[in-house]
Amino acid sequence: MYGCPGLVAAGEAFDPRVRAGIDIDGTAFVPVPKSGLSRPFLFLGTQEQHSPGGKDVSWDGVWQNLTGWKRWLVVAGAEHVSFTDIAVLGEQIGIYRNTDLPPARSMGITRTYAAAFFGLHLRAKPQPLLDERSPRFPEVKLCDVEQKACA
Repeated sequence: MYGCPGLVAAGEAFDPRVRAGIDIDGTAFVPVPKSGLSRPFLFLGTQEQHSPGGKDVSWDGVWQNLTGWKRWLVVAGAEHVSFTDIAVLGEQIGIYRNTDLPPARSMGITRTYAAAFFGLHLRAKPQPLLDERSPRFPEVKLCDVEQKACA
């Protein structure tokens, strides 16, 4: 499931089919209840907007109430549209160009990390990619929320 952690938390109370969630560069508009969200959750966003203590502090606000497995990753050079097919399609028709992170690369990152997350939590397949920085993806940084740093 993709979406806001608060919506997943609401779904947790009512729909046991929601087993894991990802927020891909979206503002967390709905807070996670103080009782917490025990389902696995992944934040994947732009370094500029979604680093701990960054411009969009909504992720900081829900992080502490995520009580299950969780990771916070940011992608250096990414823009909001980098995580969608808009960047790839826009580049093909000449209306999008991000020289910091090519669209095909950003789509590869999004697909790889989403597949790893769901592989781990829905198929129980180990995913070392989610535990540390990967030389294959130097743009992706693992965040330490308490230190307000991503490396």
